[in-house]
Amino acid sequence: SGVANEVVMNTGNNSTPLKDGEICRDSVARKKQFRDTDEWKKKKSRLLTKVKAMGRLNLALAATRTPTIEKLPDKVLQEIFSYLSPYQVLLVGQVCRRWKSIANSPSLWQYVSFRPNYGGIQVTNQDYFMHLIGTRFTELRVTELATDLITPNILHEMAAKCPRLYALTLDFSTAMQLHDFTDLQNFPSRLHSLTICLSENIFLEGFLRKVYTFISSVEVLHIIGTYEKVEDEEEEVYETVNVHKLKQYMPNIRVVNLWGVPFITDDHVDAISSNCAHLECLCINYCTKVTGSCLRLVLQRCRKLRSLHLAHATLDDKVMQTIEWEKTRIEELNICGTELSSDTLKLIVTRLKNLTWLDASWLEDMNDQVVEAWMASESISNVKYLNLDTCDSLNEGSLTELVTRFGHQILGLNLGGHHKLLEYFWMNMIPKLRNIRVLVMGIAEDCCPKVVAKIHIDQFIDCIAQNCPHLCRLEIRWDDETLRFSDKSSKFIDVLRMKCLKLHSVVLSDGQYYELVRSNFERADRMSVVRTTEMCRTGLMHCSRYYSQLLFN
Repeated sequence: SGVANEVVMNTGNNSTPLKDGEICRDSVARKKQFRDTDEWKKKKSRLLTKVKAMGRLNLALAATRTPTIEKLPDKVLQEIFSYLSPYQVLLVGQVCRRWKSIANSPSLWQYVSFRPNYGGIQVTNQDYFMHLIGTRFTELRVTELATDLITPNILHEMAAKCPRLYALTLDFSTAMQLHDFTDLQNFPSRLHSLTICLSENIFLEGFLRKVYTFISSVEVLHIIGTYEKVEDEEEEVYETVNVHKLKQYMPNIRVVNLWGVPFITDDHVDAISSNCAHLECLCINYCTKVTGSCLRLVLQRCRKLRSLHLAHATLDDKVMQTIEWEKTRIEELNICGTELSSDTLKLIVTRLKNLTWLDASWLEDMNDQVVEAWMASESISNVKYLNLDTCDSLNEGSLTELVTRFGHQILGLNLGGHHKLLEYFWMNMIPKLRNIRVLVMGIAEDCCPKVVAKIHIDQFIDCIAQNCPHLCRLEIRWDDETLRFSDKSSKFIDVLRMKCLKLHSVVLSDGQYYELVRSNFERADRMSVVRTTEMCRTGLMHCSRYYSQLLFN
């Protein structure tokens, strides 16, 4: 008991009792003394060396068993690199020699732009670029050339070394002076698409005279004008391209896009139609000198014409009323931003029996009478895509009847910009749009100050999720001051995300609700779905059957 924690140690005839604490202190002192010896230091060094060696061995063993990107075959790496942009391919080519040899593979350089102003690669050494044409760009299919690269030598090399080239863009928009094309004897002769970006005052006849004989295979022609650069309407406009002569050398043309060319008149359009029996799509958007007097002959000559785009042209009512629209095969019509009267609009839409795609946005005279006459005719029975953005003369009643009767067949609908269409309208109409793919609603804050009613956005989102399973694009333009939402809104967004599995674009007004929706989609690893109206606008142009052929820049 009293001596339970004591130990008696004999030292000769004497005995000294020691407690547990004293024994521990004595043991620690002996260990410390031992660690200070050279023997322990050598032993410790040997142990650490063995541990490090075993660690390196285990890492090496794990590395040999773990698959890495270095173990991938060249073909697999090349397939991975094919998803990168040309600029990114240049970057991965700097990693190592093996990656550089793969990055230089011609199959990775089939679609390349050399226009720095539009995100392309900038060429600083033309001699080295010409060398690459014969080595790296032998499988080139689509390319864009800036002004300084449009030279006889480069065009010769492309004609000789790029046999698969089918789409070429020649950008003269920044040209101050052309190169000397006297020695130009060769040009790519298997082109399917040719795009020419015009300059304000550089005449291209000298250049085109050399290439006329090589462009007979062209089926898609883009002539991009300087509409955005013209500041004064009275400013002198030069005819920098001889359209009358150009069309003579393109007998197989199917798609013509004269976008914003300031000198284009009805005579030019008439001349194009005289030699283009296979014409299927004609786009003269922003050609302000076109009145429509050419369309009668164009539609008579070009029996295959299915897509007609006249946005922001100066169309004349009397001329448009004389056209026999019922005898045409027009399936797509764009009259956005024109000043056609309601009588003319009524005449056009009721006579186009094959119409499937209509852009009638920003028309002051698109009113209830036009819509009612259209619904009374048979021509509305085939419509699938309808854009009535910012048609202020339309009322809720006519649009309600339109969606109620024909909502089942509509795949794309743009009713944005209407301050009269609020919560009651959309909650009743969304269930009618069972097959909708593209839907635009709401009005921006700065467009009309009359919107004072609050929009319960959670009801909208839930209604869309329950009734529109095929929805791909959605745009809601109301701002935070108009929308009413709460912390529970995220649950409704979850339902939308899980019900509408094809949804890949949601455009919202910048604000708190946008941040809420964006964070919800990002948590589900869908990073690029939600965007703001400042950066993106949803339209129906991508639904046109000629959309990919009308793209430029």
